[in-house]
Amino acid sequence: MTREFKLTGWHVLAIFVGAFGVIIGVNVALAWNAVATFPGLEVDNSYIASQTFDDRREAQEALGWTVEASHDGERLVLAITDAKGYPVQPKMLTAKVGRTTTVRDDRTPDFRFDGRAYLAADDLAPGYWNIWLEAEAFDGTTFQQRLELYVKG
Repeated sequence: MTREFKLTGWHVLAIFVGAFGVIIGVNVALAWNAVATFPGLEVDNSYIASQTFDDRREAQEALGWTVEASHDGERLVLAITDAKGYPVQPKMLTAKVGRTTTVRDDRTPDFRFDGRAYLAADDLAPGYWNIWLEAEAFDGTTFQQRLELYVKG
């Protein structure tokens, strides 16, 4: 004996509410995670920062510095060279290393100049990393650059 199933208005309502409940729940979870993992702002006021951008960029380009980042499995290497290809040792150098999507892995390695490049002991996990570099030339010019680095696994 088989019982015949009858689709009623209450069944349709339950299906409708359940389907949209899942959709809304997933959207809330994704929005929550997006906000919770947002690393923050680059500058407090983008309008103010834009007022001096061209001047700062021209001063930085006038230095003629080029930066290359690499990782050899144990050490993070930042090689700064001038327009002629000679190593540069700025007056001050700081760098923050981290992932694009989260601040959980952010760190500030202790770089030491070896005469050719800046070295820091850091065993970065495989994947993509960003390096936010800030240096100051002896004439007071600020040099800022974001470098991308891929570490093989």
